[in-house]
Amino acid sequence: MRSSGRPTMVDVAAAAGVSLKTVSRVINDHPNVDRAMTDRVNDAVARLGYHRNAVAASLRSGSRDTIGFVSADLANTVYMQIAAAMSSVAVGRGHQVVIASSEEDPAAERRLALDFCQRRVGGLVLVPTSSDHSYLAPEVAHGTPVVFLDRPGHGIPADSVLIDNRGGARAAVGELLGEGHRRIAMLLDSADIFTMAERRDGALEAFALAGRRPDPDLAVMGLHTPTAAREAMDRLLDSSDPPTAVFCGNNRATIGALQAILPRDAEVAVTGFDDFEMSELLPRRVRIVAYDVTELGALAATILLDRIAEGAPADGGTRYVPTRLVDRGGRA
Repeated sequence: MRSSGRPTMVDVAAAAGVSLKTVSRVINDHPNVDRAMTDRVNDAVARLGYHRNAVAASLRSGSRDTIGFVSADLANTVYMQIAAAMSSVAVGRGHQVVIASSEEDPAAERRLALDFCQRRVGGLVLVPTSSDHSYLAPEVAHGTPVVFLDRPGHGIPADSVLIDNRGGARAAVGELLGEGHRRIAMLLDSADIFTMAERRDGALEAFALAGRRPDPDLAVMGLHTPTAAREAMDRLLDSSDPPTAVFCGNNRATIGALQAILPRDAEVAVTGFDDFEMSELLPRRVRIVAYDVTELGALAATILLDRIAEGAPADGGTRYVPTRLVDRGGRA
């Protein structure tokens, strides 16, 4: 007798007095099953409230109605919002989304992507961590479409959906320069990450367009966590000539910068890339380079599902989701 938990096929087999194989054959509508056996299994299913796990079954047997999403870091809420948008589009078109995270590890990305392909998913949406995706070439050649999201991939024909990182950063830093700021700090993650390199280059373009050169002592790279950004901002504020403004390369850097600035009530204008939860409740005005995260995920899912439905090869095109500067926080 089951003591607790969701009923399983083993429980159904025990309740019906049949083998596990018989339960599997009945649940999967296998032909040539004895009618009496079928009735016993169906009766046990009804009594126990058993529900077949369709997603798990499709992953075991392979299904083009399932698409895989390999994220780079599910600790980042942006990727969870993207996954939700993808799922909404996919479910509306009769598909399921299965999610995994590479944790910014190229080896893990390769392993997860190939595992999805081995399970015969209909297609992949991939946030690239690796610099070479030719390992997916045999899968693409056999008809598995791939869409690169947030960062471009390399080595295979695939569609890409990106943010206008360069344009957003250029507009943000250009606005700070236009407001008269001359000492603008930049807090960025590793330039090995495509999005961060693009945002850095966009910021440098803004300086060049204004006929200015940034102070290299005010640019700090490799800040992966809010704590690292806070410590970097603290050092800059303690310097003999602190910045009057800061451009943060992502939401984690913005949070860290604010952790250093707010307790001191320092007069530093803050502009950051990526919105974040409850930013509107901040006690002071912060400018955010925002974009429609839902559009990003929905566009990637739509392109992939169209490729699956049409059986058409990728055109290798890149679609950009635009950015805009918005205000967050500030006392009324």
